[in-house]
Amino acid sequence: MSSPFALDIEKLRFGYGRQDIVNLSKLQLQRDRSLAVIGPSGCGKTTFLHLLAGLIRPTTGTVKVLDQDLSALSDGQLDRFRGQRNRLVFQRFHLLPALTVMENVLLAQRLARVTKDSARIDMLFERLGITELARHKPYMLSQGQAQRVAIARALVHGPELAMADEPTSALDDRRATQALDLLH
Repeated sequence: MSSPFALDIEKLRFGYGRQDIVNLSKLQLQRDRSLAVIGPSGCGKTTFLHLLAGLIRPTTGTVKVLDQDLSALSDGQLDRFRGQRNRLVFQRFHLLPALTVMENVLLAQRLARVTKDSARIDMLFERLGITELARHKPYMLSQGQAQRVAIARALVHGPELAMADEPTSALDDRRATQALDLLH
């Protein structure tokens, strides 16, 4: 039977040397719920998100995402898990510069091993206001446009869990609302 929790964290610690960056005794987030982590710059928000995404391993503790204990997965298995079941919108967008906007999004769909879904891509591009940018390369985009492409790339395969690191930092209020609605 599957757990009602998208995230189930216990005794999570991560740090460098003797300094804890993340120290969390317990956190459970039910499926179909949202969580915002706020705090001052440098307090460990990005590190916490990277722990949840399995990009870094905790010093101690358990991180279960969608019923999967991330510590039980090899690096390759973690990559597949992230590609197929959850997605992360990075603070730095990591768009591939040699590919167009459309190719960046299609690559994410292909890596998730899902059938090309043109209707979903069209919907995401329309809602994020990037339809006219499909043939542009990342160097041609503003920060806000690149951020919206990164969100489309993360959501293109309909992940069970979407995580984002400052997903609206380069967006105006209207675009930020649209992006947050899609992430929810």
